[in-house]
Amino acid sequence: MNTQIKDIGMRLASLRDDMEISVEDMAKKLGEDVETYQKYENGEMDFSFSFIYNAAEVLGVDVLDLISGDQPTLSMCSMVKKGKGYSVKRAHEYDYKHLAYTFRNKRAEPFLVTIDPDEDAPVLHGHDGQEFNYVISGKMKFFIGDISYELEEGDSVYFDSSVPHAVQVIGDAPVQFIAVVVK
Repeated sequence: MNTQIKDIGMRLASLRDDMEISVEDMAKKLGEDVETYQKYENGEMDFSFSFIYNAAEVLGVDVLDLISGDQPTLSMCSMVKKGKGYSVKRAHEYDYKHLAYTFRNKRAEPFLVTIDPDEDAPVLHGHDGQEFNYVISGKMKFFIGDISYELEEGDSVYFDSSVPHAVQVIGDAPVQFIAVVVK
């Protein structure tokens, strides 16, 4: 597993300990069995964005605090130059760039998401809040609950993100979209 995943796991364990939440209680709050949750803390299992988002909510921290360990302090304005968002590479086909990583106490988490084509079936996950996705380039199939939509450049979807959802690339080119998660 990569270093970033191990670091996130260590921060997750440390914050959970600081909050005096047992492994069992944390796993239950996140809808995971204890064994799976411990694999996350040990850096033995890749995180879905939904897992990180939900863990940050339980722990009362910003998503980026859990992902990066940095302590952003800006509260009036955050500007990010093209290609310079805080990069989170979850799996070989997913690349997230956080677009407001220096802003404190965000009500929304904006990301530039790039997904490479992958033949594996998408795994649906949910998290609290609402989400807006706007396709910049490429084509994707967006799954939510029992339905799906095909989206391409200029299309968007706004949804209840507690309903399990996922994206799958259509074709051979990567898809890139803006995802804004609203708490």
